[in-house]
Amino acid sequence: MAGKRFRPGRLLGLILLALIAVPVVGVALFAVVPPTPTILMLQQAAGGRGLDYRWRGLNDISPNLVDAAIAAEDARFCSHHGFDMEAIQKALDHNAEGGRIRGGSTISQQTAKNVFLWPSRDWVRKGLEAGYTVLIETVWSKRRIMEVYLNVVEWAPGVYGAQAASRHWFGKDAADLTPREAARLAAILPAPRRYKAASPGPYVRRRASRIQAAMGTVRGDGLNACVLGSR
Repeated sequence: MAGKRFRPGRLLGLILLALIAVPVVGVALFAVVPPTPTILMLQQAAGGRGLDYRWRGLNDISPNLVDAAIAAEDARFCSHHGFDMEAIQKALDHNAEGGRIRGGSTISQQTAKNVFLWPSRDWVRKGLEAGYTVLIETVWSKRRIMEVYLNVVEWAPGVYGAQAASRHWFGKDAADLTPREAARLAAILPAPRRYKAASPGPYVRRRASRIQAAMGTVRGDGLNACVLGSR
């Protein structure tokens, strides 16, 4: 009996199905369990920077850090659906004028990149980032996105997440961060391998002061309600 005839179309269909299924399964899995160490974490560990990654649920992270992250990184986190078009346009306008490149990524986009993708600026990664952003905004709650973000973001060479950062910089648990300490952690996010949250230089002190002031607006205007509810 002759063997089954090879069908390229069927193989292509299976490949496409797998390409769709893998991201969906990953997003669904990490909706309920802590993410595994990310590509960035593994790259940095292989480069000799270590790997300190300690998961903590949002109930064990100070609300001050939630407020600081929103104030520093994404003031419209609770109102957008993954992409802040106003921030993107402002970044494009700024970059067109030359000078230091400014990004317009939301916390949702940063979370998608940090958890599922590799650190680079190529268009392939940016395209995948957009797709993963849509997925996590669809499957995860805003609270879950913030929880994952605060647990995987890098806060010092080889130091990832709020708990590891709190222990590294201040010798305390993430649940006990003061507004000032939370603002300092948020202030170093643009370059956590360059800046220090403890004994910071002039730039971090100035940025942290602005963030701490903005945290009052975050609380007062309910910009954190999708994460912390009404307080």
